[in-house]
Amino acid sequence: MGDHQQIATGLYDRAYEHDACGIGFVADIKGRPSHDILERGLEVLERMEHRGAESADNKTGDGAGVLLQIPHDFYRTLVPHLPEKGSYGTGLVFFPGPIHDKKAEKLRAALIQEMEGLAGKSGLEILAWRDVPTNPEVIGLIAKKAEPVVKQLFLVPSQGNSPTDLDLRLYLFRKRFEKAVREKAEFAEAQDCYFPSLSTKTIVYKGMLMSSQLRSYFTEFANPAITTAVAMVHSRFSTNTFPAWPLAQPFRILAHNGEINTVKGNRFWMAARESLLQHPSLGDDLRDILPVIEPGRSDSASLDNVLELLVMAGRSLPHALMMLIPESWNDKNPISQELKAFYEYHACMMEPWDGPASVVFCDGRYVGGTLDRNGLRPSRYTLTKDGLIVMASETGVQDFKPEEIALKGRLKPGKLLLVDLQEGRIIPDEEVKKQIATQKPYSEWVKKQVVTLEKLPEIAIGKTVIQPSDETTVLFMERAFGYTREDRDNLLLPMAESGQEPTSSMGTDTPIAVFSEKPQRPYNYFKQVFAQVTNPPIDSIREELVMTLTSFVGPQRNLLEETEQHCHRLKILNPVMTLADFERIKAWHDPDFKYKTLDATFYVPSMGSVQAAGEKGHLETALDRLVDEAVKAVEAGHSLIILSDRSALAPEASRCAIPALLATGAVHHGLIKAGLRMKASIIVDSADPREVMHFALLFGYGADLIVPYGALASIAAICRSADAERTGDYEHAEKNYLKGIQKAILKIMSKMGTSTLRSYR
Repeated sequence: MGDHQQIATGLYDRAYEHDACGIGFVADIKGRPSHDILERGLEVLERMEHRGAESADNKTGDGAGVLLQIPHDFYRTLVPHLPEKGSYGTGLVFFPGPIHDKKAEKLRAALIQEMEGLAGKSGLEILAWRDVPTNPEVIGLIAKKAEPVVKQLFLVPSQGNSPTDLDLRLYLFRKRFEKAVREKAEFAEAQDCYFPSLSTKTIVYKGMLMSSQLRSYFTEFANPAITTAVAMVHSRFSTNTFPAWPLAQPFRILAHNGEINTVKGNRFWMAARESLLQHPSLGDDLRDILPVIEPGRSDSASLDNVLELLVMAGRSLPHALMMLIPESWNDKNPISQELKAFYEYHACMMEPWDGPASVVFCDGRYVGGTLDRNGLRPSRYTLTKDGLIVMASETGVQDFKPEEIALKGRLKPGKLLLVDLQEGRIIPDEEVKKQIATQKPYSEWVKKQVVTLEKLPEIAIGKTVIQPSDETTVLFMERAFGYTREDRDNLLLPMAESGQEPTSSMGTDTPIAVFSEKPQRPYNYFKQVFAQVTNPPIDSIREELVMTLTSFVGPQRNLLEETEQHCHRLKILNPVMTLADFERIKAWHDPDFKYKTLDATFYVPSMGSVQAAGEKGHLETALDRLVDEAVKAVEAGHSLIILSDRSALAPEASRCAIPALLATGAVHHGLIKAGLRMKASIIVDSADPREVMHFALLFGYGADLIVPYGALASIAAICRSADAERTGDYEHAEKNYLKGIQKAILKIMSKMGTSTLRSYR
């Protein structure tokens, strides 16, 4: 699209895009379409112009758009042979420009030809095209350089195909086309060819515009024949990133103000789930929609991709949103047991998309808004006596006389505002959530299938659990794993004594690891990131109501269905485990939780050994072997993969531990590549981690549980030394150390504005 197409260059990639925007909607609660709703929606957008960004030319915006119900009567005047409302699909298409460029014309023709072929494959046929009238004179020079050629496509079911699953066919067609554009060499210069929407119910008009330019750019908005019962709008402010036509919002279902702090992990986990996806209506066609998340889009676009999949697969829009952006449901929250069971059931299936977020959404029937569990983005609404509802990032977007207003309010953290345009009413948060939480016996399923450590059989645990236990082996272990006196005296001892992360001065005068001439542990090459720009961190102490380390271990199942077995998982409140709890898990006999211990060490040759040129090193060979063993173990039905480096404790074995971070990351990504990651959990049984940052990194690189046997063995040795009077007995010291690690991990999560460990991974 012109010469302003943003591609991944240097440190820039669209996948890093975040927004801080203005959002809102206007709707007639009774579902009565009118041109006035569109006018009011555009006015809401224009009054939030300060929420969007503009370039130095004062004419190029970061993005603005509106989602409407399809104005059937208006389109009927343009396409006389259009069938009945709801029996066709339509959407705008951004084609490569400029409009009179010969090369671009040829590319557009090839893209249209591709669409025609894919339409037939999807059980559709193209009924009509039209050029959407636009006024490029109102936009800035930068936006004009990237301006697409905007056309509108009308599709109907091909002969012999029922219109009942038309939206699903439209979804298949669009995903197939997106995949073709990404993968075919002939479309290398058409990466911004894009469907803002394609639906039987809604249509999106948007662009790289300022809020005030939308109505004048799309000139047909002035036509009173365009009627709708809802207008959902978005004014984009892309924080420290570039604007682009496809990244303007609304997307196909939602518009989002905020940042998804966990988006990188969410994308990886969604990719890992794809190997398990099955759906009766999609069958083998499901492979054509993968990847679910379109590469190279923003965090909001990725969230919309997953929401769209869940809705297309049969979940209601509010149900899908409750899965993706759940409210806090721990024991301290005053919500019903039925609703807690619903959230716990779905927590067994997927992690939250976490971060400050105010989301408005519309699928043609439902329109509404929701907030993240912390309520870090505002959303306010006004209801009038004549059945109009206005919701936006702020008040003042519409003028009403006091006597016209029936109700004013604001969304609370984790709550839903839902308008059912078909039933013509607002459904209260409590009602909609109760209805969804009781549509299946989630409480019964969770009570029966979710396993906690307390439910596991007790086993006789003696001192042999603390390994190594003799001073000579402990000393050898500490040397082998690089423990220092500073680790013992300034880290392990204070934590075992107080249950707090040691306090130290800010700053460090040591060289960063990559510039150091001395060997460094892999952990040392990483630095903590933190919430920045518009994104506030969380106080993990005062906001503990929304913070949790609760994790679920064991095999996962198909995201697109719900059965009792989906929640047959092991629930762990603190995933940094005691040795006793680790032994209980290993002693547990359940065919769904078979474990396999893999040796995470490698052979160390004797001094003077010569390695052949081009031959893999011993560490690299061991990593390949470890990944291969993990894949075979999962294929054989093992769902708990234990990466253990205890073989390194025997001096005569000449073995060295693979750094736990390398081993974890290699196995995690190896299982993803093999399509097996969701069938198993990774347990790291290692002497390597002892600092808080070590644990945080291991979780970030795929560990589900961590057993720090080395740190605990060192603490046990301290309890047998002259410092025992400071730490007390081992049980007390162990409890304090794990408590300190737990609190410090929560603090690290809070710096990123992340509330749950399941999202942090």
